[in-house]
Amino acid sequence: MKKLKKHLIAAAALVAVFATALGAFLLFSPDDRDTGDVNVQPAAEALPVRASSHRLTEPKKSELTLVEFLDFECEACGAMYPVVEKLREEYGDRVTFVARYFPMPGHRNAEPAARAAEAAARQGKFEEMYTTLFTTQKEWGESKEWKESVFRGYAEQLGLDMKKFDADLADPETAGRVQDDQRDGLGLGVQGTPTFFVDGTMIQTPGSYEAFKALIDNRLSD
Repeated sequence: MKKLKKHLIAAAALVAVFATALGAFLLFSPDDRDTGDVNVQPAAEALPVRASSHRLTEPKKSELTLVEFLDFECEACGAMYPVVEKLREEYGDRVTFVARYFPMPGHRNAEPAARAAEAAARQGKFEEMYTTLFTTQKEWGESKEWKESVFRGYAEQLGLDMKKFDADLADPETAGRVQDDQRDGLGLGVQGTPTFFVDGTMIQTPGSYEAFKALIDNRLSD
């Protein structure tokens, strides 16, 4: 009974975090990075996953694909991060986990954080930066100040070539890569983060690890 009560409390807390973070709809202001808004239109032929999408697991025989559209500054994404990590640990040899960028307006550092992850990806360190950004979110998130210097510090800690990282961080193609994910998200009806797709179908975000595990188990058993 105590264990059940603990799970229910944890689930309620997770749902509460989601409720505060969901809802703002992206975008439609001309290139205004100070507010976190960018001029992005929905993709004409939106796809939940592309060949260029960042895969956190690549099982030899994938039985399921789980895609998350995420915002590194989003508290709900931060709350879901350990859930996804636990699921990855358990199902990584059967399920392809995919992370896609969807920085939300009002999060000043969401777009720079996504560019930092993409710049790290150009040196083969996407997963490491992805992990660092989520595990340190409380240190830089919800700030009104630019945190690119903080992200540079993370890049240094990861041993990246800083000259290349700085160039990639400022490269318009890096920002464009982030916007490509946003375009797909918008075209697929994503309105907030985190938003998950299972084998191409948007799902309601489960409120706990147990609920997510049950959903995956059910899909794998079909």
